[in-house]
Amino acid sequence: MSLAVPPALLEAAERGPVDDAAFVACVRESLPYAWQTVSHVVADLNASDDDFADNVIPPPSEAERGQLLRALASDAIRAGLERHFGVRLAFQNCHRVAAFRPAAVDSDAYRRFVSARGQLLNQSPELRDC
Repeated sequence: MSLAVPPALLEAAERGPVDDAAFVACVRESLPYAWQTVSHVVADLNASDDDFADNVIPPPSEAERGQLLRALASDAIRAGLERHFGVRLAFQNCHRVAAFRPAAVDSDAYRRFVSARGQLLNQSPELRDC
C-alpha cells in the first residue's frame, strides 16, 4: 500500500474532491523517505541559481527505494509534490530525483535529464538491480 490514509481523509475522498494540503500531508506522513529526499532536492534548488538540483545518493534500503518509486510513479502523488514545492520533478534509476524550476522545463538540461540518452548514461553496475 502506498499511503496510510487517515479515516477522515478517506471519508472526504468518498464524498468528493479532497483538499490538496490534506493529500500532501498524507503523502508526507506515509512516505517519509520520499518526502525527505524531495524536500532536500528542492532546498538545494532554492539555495542555488541553477535550473535544477538532484539527488544521486541511493536509498539505504529497499523500503526507502520503494517509497521513492511509489511517490514518483503515482501521477497523483508526483503532481501533488510538484504543486506543493512549485517544481517539476524528474526521476531516474530508482533514486535519482531531480527538481527543476518551472521555467527550466523546456531547457536543454531538462531535455537531457529526461531523455533516453540521459537514462542510459546514468546506468552503472550497482544500479542495475532497480
